[in-house]
Amino acid sequence: MINRRHFLRVTGTAAFGAFIPHIASAAGARDPRFVTIILRGALDGLAAVPPVGDPGYSRLRQNLAIGNTLPLDAMFGLHPSVSNLARQYQAGHAAVIHASATAYRDRSHFDGQDVLESGYPTPGHIKTGWLNRLLVALPGAQRAGGTGLAVGPVPPLVMRGAAEVMGWAPSSLSLRDDNLPPRILAMYQDSDPALAKAFDTALATDRLAGETTGEAPGKYPMTAMASGAARLLARDDGPRVAALAFNGWDTHASEAKKLAELLTDLDGALAAFETELGSKWRDTAILVVTEFGRTAAVNGTQGTDHGQATVAFLVGGAVKGGRVISDWPGLSPAQLYEGRDLMPTTDLRAVIKGSLTELYDLSPSVLASDIFPDSAAIKPATGWIT
Repeated sequence: MINRRHFLRVTGTAAFGAFIPHIASAAGARDPRFVTIILRGALDGLAAVPPVGDPGYSRLRQNLAIGNTLPLDAMFGLHPSVSNLARQYQAGHAAVIHASATAYRDRSHFDGQDVLESGYPTPGHIKTGWLNRLLVALPGAQRAGGTGLAVGPVPPLVMRGAAEVMGWAPSSLSLRDDNLPPRILAMYQDSDPALAKAFDTALATDRLAGETTGEAPGKYPMTAMASGAARLLARDDGPRVAALAFNGWDTHASEAKKLAELLTDLDGALAAFETELGSKWRDTAILVVTEFGRTAAVNGTQGTDHGQATVAFLVGGAVKGGRVISDWPGLSPAQLYEGRDLMPTTDLRAVIKGSLTELYDLSPSVLASDIFPDSAAIKPATGWIT
């Protein structure tokens, strides 16, 4: 059973179309879309983008070392499961940021995710996220009337806050009768108009996202969710900013098989955004981030444990890609953080700040005070957006 109050809270902000005005071009001729994909559980950056040119890589990774990488440059390659990302990289629409991290230096998933999504330098700030605060800070013409898109059963922390948020997730139920939703709607129109309105707008969002049959996401849930989200973002009267969060990236054991499956799905999601956004792809930037990385060495169960620095991606037609950006720290024992982890050398906040500055012409003071509080010392790193 779905609790009525919960249903209203989740679906009551799902309306758009007639409720969101036509959006004028932002940042001059550009009408940008900004998407944040959060990989919860800590992506192994040394596996996703192996530093095959570092002599310490094969020594540390042993039989988890990846030999058949998709080449990026003399130092780095891509995991073979992300062929679409490799194509986007070669087309100049994907950039890799290696040895990057948030300000968090412990190894708790919960605290690491709080820091990543809240935008604060320390954990415990769980009321609002930096992406929602971005919506509040943007001029109305750039933020679709203040509405963001939160994809998933529960809105990610990064998208929670004062700005209005539309919620959507693929249905996990396969409906045998296409007439059932209209009958439910008719049943509540007289007895509970508020619930009927929420249900009606949720159905409208579902139809526009392509979920008219209620099919389950299946084997590739990231790809399914990205496809629906992209269809909503592609509309001229739809949202411009979105957040998606995917669990399951904690690879303590049997990492090789599990990570290959996850990366295949993520790769499909990035390809789905490119396909479904159509002409809007040229003004899109997708940020892919995780709370921290994993140990440089393999553990006893053919996996890796909680670490520090990892890899982030910027993907999209608006991205100045075809580059691996890294102040590479090296993998010798003396170069590892606390003798076990990839050393963080790039603050993720600098990357995000620079991207937002170039997409939206935001001032450094707004970024430092409102979007990423207590970060004035972290200057925006620009050069990410064409």
